[in-house]
Amino acid sequence: MHDKICRATFVYLYQKSKCMTLIDQIRRMGIIVSKLHGVKHVQADDLVDYVGRRMRSQYSSASGYTQRTLQRDFQSIEELFGITIRHDKAKGYCIAEHSSGGTDYGELLLNFEILNAIDPDSDIRQYILPEHRRNSAILYIPELLDAIREHHPVAFDYQLVRHGGTIIHRELKPHYLKESQQRWYLIGYNEADELRIFGLDRISHLQVIDGERFRRNEQMDIPALFRESFGIWNDPNDPVEEVVLRYDALDGAFIKTLPLHATQEIIEEEPDMLTVRLHVRITNDFVMALLARSRSVEVIRPASLRKRICDTCLMAARRNKPVEDE
Repeated sequence: MHDKICRATFVYLYQKSKCMTLIDQIRRMGIIVSKLHGVKHVQADDLVDYVGRRMRSQYSSASGYTQRTLQRDFQSIEELFGITIRHDKAKGYCIAEHSSGGTDYGELLLNFEILNAIDPDSDIRQYILPEHRRNSAILYIPELLDAIREHHPVAFDYQLVRHGGTIIHRELKPHYLKESQQRWYLIGYNEADELRIFGLDRISHLQVIDGERFRRNEQMDIPALFRESFGIWNDPNDPVEEVVLRYDALDGAFIKTLPLHATQEIIEEEPDMLTVRLHVRITNDFVMALLARSRSVEVIRPASLRKRICDTCLMAARRNKPVEDE
């Protein structure tokens, strides 16, 4: 899972660990990666001193930090996250260049900082205001990660929301967990070796069949699978379309800093508007994302998407027509 590590891994490590030593090691790894990220080199003594000071200032359980402990942490970082830290005698330590398919350092840093912040033993948690809405499905993540790592099938009940809440029973060879739109999804193969995706929030009565093992499909290209999709749904029968959108200056500023999709490119920018182009499969999630900025978004093309947005807004306007005073 080196280049496919995600937030779930950190949740798993925290929930799985029962001793302070392992928790402290996870904290140290976060500090090391954070320090080396974005800099050319850091001398060994400076890095040891930095990690030690950060641990002592933030965690009451922290003890002395040595060069030997630093080397063990380097090894764990490479084993867990696929990040290699190299040493130059003259310059010091640095993060080795990674391939395009490697782990996203920014995502790793975010995950480490979140864990450090929410940990009860951290002094910085007083500055964090977490989201009140929490997805209960995260409770299954440790068990599912165990099953994925050990190649154990899983069985569960699943609610079909679009079919009146009907409950069905399913078995799956789990391969990945994916987060999309603040929801977690389980990706794997069913008994007929067909790729299937299930929302964790609709899974219940999960069982890990630890008496069985399956052969993992190492050929699955997850980045390619979702490259042209928006959200979790990716039907190959849906065409990849060129989408051109125009926003006013305010919404355009947000769209620039948080692009709608990896394919987004700016094709025109004026003081009062921003026009972008994307190549994406038009899913329900994508339409909902456009409606979130309906106050300013204009669909230039395709015409079918423009009509879809128009029809949705008209129906919403009729449903929310002001009630006359009685």
